[in-house]
Amino acid sequence: MSALTMSLANGSRVVSLPGSEPTVRCFSSVSLLVLDEAARVPDALYFGVRPMLAVSKGRLLCLSSAYAKQGFFYESWRGDEPWRRVKVTAAECERISPEFLAEERAAMGERLYSREYGCEFQAADDAAFDPVVIDRALAAQASAPPLF
Repeated sequence: MSALTMSLANGSRVVSLPGSEPTVRCFSSVSLLVLDEAARVPDALYFGVRPMLAVSKGRLLCLSSAYAKQGFFYESWRGDEPWRRVKVTAAECERISPEFLAEERAAMGERLYSREYGCEFQAADDAAFDPVVIDRALAAQASAPPLF
C-alpha cells in the first residue's frame, strides 16, 4: 500500500489521484469516481475523468460545499440533468453546535459563512460584477421599451 493507493480484502482498490487533468487520464474500468470539493474542481479535470466511467458504467459522486456561480458543479447543481442532489447545511447537522456556527459567522462574515456553511453559491471571489446584478440588469433591459 502506498500513500496514494489502498487495496482492500474484497479485491477493491482505492486510488487517490492528483487534481491535474493531464495526469488522471490513464484509468479505466472505474466503478466509483468521487470528486471531493467538486465546486473547486476545474472543468477540464471534470471532463477529463468522465471517460473513466464509459465502459464500466460506473457511478460519479460529487461532494462539495458551495462555491462560485461558475463551473460544472454549479451548472449541474442548478441544471436539469439527472443528478440526485442532496443539500445539508451546517445548521442541519446535529454534530455542529449553534455556538460554533455563531463564532464562524462572526469570524467569516455573512458572505463567506453563507457559502461555506449555508450551501449558497455566490459570485467568484475575483468577479468584477455579481451575477445577480447582471441578471437583474438583463431582465430589466428585456422588458424596457426600445430606445429608437
